[in-house]
Amino acid sequence: MSVKFFNQELFQSLQQGANESPRRRLNHNIHQDLNDPVQRLFITLMPDSYVRPHRHSQLEKWECFLMLQGQVAFLIFDESAKLLQRYELNADGPLRGLEIPANTWHTVVPGDEPATFFEVKQGPCQAMEDKDFAAWAPIEGPQGQDFLSRLKSLKVGQSAAR
Repeated sequence: MSVKFFNQELFQSLQQGANESPRRRLNHNIHQDLNDPVQRLFITLMPDSYVRPHRHSQLEKWECFLMLQGQVAFLIFDESAKLLQRYELNADGPLRGLEIPANTWHTVVPGDEPATFFEVKQGPCQAMEDKDFAAWAPIEGPQGQDFLSRLKSLKVGQSAAR
C-alpha cells in the first residue's frame, strides 16, 4: 500500500465531476475494494443533488460523516416520514460531522454551494442489500427535485410525505 494524498486538485476534480453528473454528485472511493471491511470515500454534492432518504438496516452498518467544504443539512426521520432531527453540518461551523447508527432513516440535503464530505462506514458494500429506500420518498428524477425543495425547508416535527 502506498501513501495516498488528498489535495485541492482532487476536490476540484470532484466538484467538476459532480457538476457534470446527471445525479449532480460524485464520489471518490479511497478503499480498494467494495469488500473492504471499512469503506472510506469523499462525496461532493451540487446544490440540486437529491439523495433519496434511506437507511442501512444491517445492524453493523453505521455511518460517519465529516464536512470538508461547504454545508449540508443532515435529516433523520422516523418510519412514517416525520422529521425527527435536522443537523446543519458546515465545514467552517460549530458542527462539522456526525455518526449515525444502523437502521436510521436519513438523507443529506445540500446547501446553496457545492459541498464535500468524507464518509466512513462499515463494509463490505453490497449494492443490492446496502440500503432500503423510504417508500414515502420519490425516486431520483423530476419528482425528486420537487421533494428536494420540500426537504430544504422541512422543520423538525413536520412530515416529508405529502
